Amino acid sequence: MIEIQLRAARPDEAGEILRLWAVAAKGTSVSDDVDGVRGLIARDPEALILAEYEGRLIGSVIAGFDGWRCSLYRLAVIPEHRGQGIAKALLGAAERRFAALGGRRGDAMVLEANELAHRVWASAGYHREDQWRRWVKPLGTGWDNGGAAAPDQPRRA
Repeated sequence: MIEIQLRAARPDEAGEILRLWAVAAKGTSVSDDVDGVRGLIARDPEALILAEYEGRLIGSVIAGFDGWRCSLYRLAVIPEHRGQGIAKALLGAAERRFAALGGRRGDAMVLEANELAHRVWASAGYHREDQWRRWVKPLGTGWDNGGAAAPDQPRRA
């Protein structure tokens, strides 16, 4: 493995982190914007762990802990540095963070179609739990739920 530095992200790096994800991560999220990244860092300054090599961001993982669950997102390594143990190092840092916070199990969000990611997660000791499915609902100002009202809005007729 190359010699990398692992560290927490800074708010001023939000644009650079988004560029990293555009190259290294599969899929996008409604939170993939500068405000979303900065909000994560403001809420939990240690959650977004970055891998840096020669002053360049080459990988990331989000290791969020809400006091009950240890959630892993955005494990990403730029293609030219894959296969060098960087994902393993990022996951190790995330797991150490969780252990220090009293976490008991890491839960990873992994795209179904991302076969490469499946192999990475499996090699790190994670396993798929088929009995669970993710249920989502976009939140925010663009409420349009087939006539359902947002919590603070009257129902449409």
